[in-house]
Amino acid sequence: MASITENLSAFKKAIPDYVDLVAVSKTKPVADLQEAYDAGQRIFGENKIQEMTDKWEVLPKDIRWHMIGHVQTNKVKYMAPYVSLIHSADRLKLFKEVNKEAEKNDRVIDVLLQVKIAEEDSKFGMDPEEAKKLLSGDQLNKYPNVRVVGLMGMASFVDDEAQIKREFSQLEKIYNTFKESRGFSVLSMGMSGDYRLALEHGSTMIRIGSSIFGARNYD
Repeated sequence: MASITENLSAFKKAIPDYVDLVAVSKTKPVADLQEAYDAGQRIFGENKIQEMTDKWEVLPKDIRWHMIGHVQTNKVKYMAPYVSLIHSADRLKLFKEVNKEAEKNDRVIDVLLQVKIAEEDSKFGMDPEEAKKLLSGDQLNKYPNVRVVGLMGMASFVDDEAQIKREFSQLEKIYNTFKESRGFSVLSMGMSGDYRLALEHGSTMIRIGSSIFGARNYD
């Protein structure tokens, strides 16, 4: 079985230079993250704020921590001092809380507007039409300590490539519509199983976990 270092090297050779690779390190021990760091990886994605904070406290401080999971507003304060990018900004209540905590820490926090493109009910995200309406108006100006730098979406967990492509294409179109007016630079879509299709539809950031770190143990 290939090592974390070997897996990372293979991925970095396989993806274009303009694509950011987020190593999804949720549930993985600090030693695994340190190995990835030693191999040159600097962006790590976590889905639980407490776990991410515990790792942030002990690992090198030039790591860029990305919050990729659904965010509870009452926990924003714990990551506000250090989080680099929040992928899952999906409701105005969360924007308000991130803005408040960012201001307390004298920071502007970058976020991605999460849009629900999957047909599965289990996925979070803002309805596409709701997202377009929000991006067309000036409501986001109420949150000066939050900077929306792009969009994030997750395709359905299915084997139907045509469906996955259709979902990625929907997000790509929204991104391209607002890219210039909003100054977007990040389109985050694609994981271990579908990142190649995501790259075909303009993704600039992929989130890879098991293909780098191996299967997860949730026990």
